[in-house]
Amino acid sequence: MTAKGDSPVRQDPHAVGGAPENSLEAAIGRQVRAFRGRMGMTVVDLAKQAGLSAGMLSKIENGQTSPSLATLQRLSAALNVPVTAFFRKFEEQRDATHVRAGEGLTIERRGTRAGHQYQLLGHTVGKPIIMEPYLVTLTEDSDVFPIFQHDGLEFIYILEGEVGYRHGSKLYDLRPGDSLFFDADAPHGPEDLRMLPVRLLSVIVYPRHES
Repeated sequence: MTAKGDSPVRQDPHAVGGAPENSLEAAIGRQVRAFRGRMGMTVVDLAKQAGLSAGMLSKIENGQTSPSLATLQRLSAALNVPVTAFFRKFEEQRDATHVRAGEGLTIERRGTRAGHQYQLLGHTVGKPIIMEPYLVTLTEDSDVFPIFQHDGLEFIYILEGEVGYRHGSKLYDLRPGDSLFFDADAPHGPEDLRMLPVRLLSVIVYPRHES
């Protein structure tokens, strides 16, 4: 309801008020602005090249309107990029894995036995590089500890306990706060469990092999 004499508020039917940051309009707008910046063009420059008004281009870049296919074709010609380039950021998958304390997936790795627990805290999906973060807990000593050897790189960070960690021909004395980053294709693993329990974060990164 409006007061007498006041003009009613008119709403822009193309406005995206309250739209989420990852909406299609916002994604297209960010791409248009990014390509314009790379070309060193001002809003006025690009609007003139594409046959648009500066106001309309500003709305597109701010995600406040849905540009037609014809408009996107004119922008693509002016920026010398394919129309599909405006949709890339919207189509890219953004993965996130939230694991609460104690809820990591228990994994059976080669050599896993009683007292040696590996909890997978997350994993990548559909990426060329695989990353596997583990929370490793060692609570019992053993006569012969398994030696691991696999593709990629590995990073370990000691959270609790003390351990002699083997990598190749070297044995590293690791305590809480210490870390080790190494090529995982060399034989490696905790060899001397000096103070139990041992808890460490292990992050393994390796290329995805297509089957």
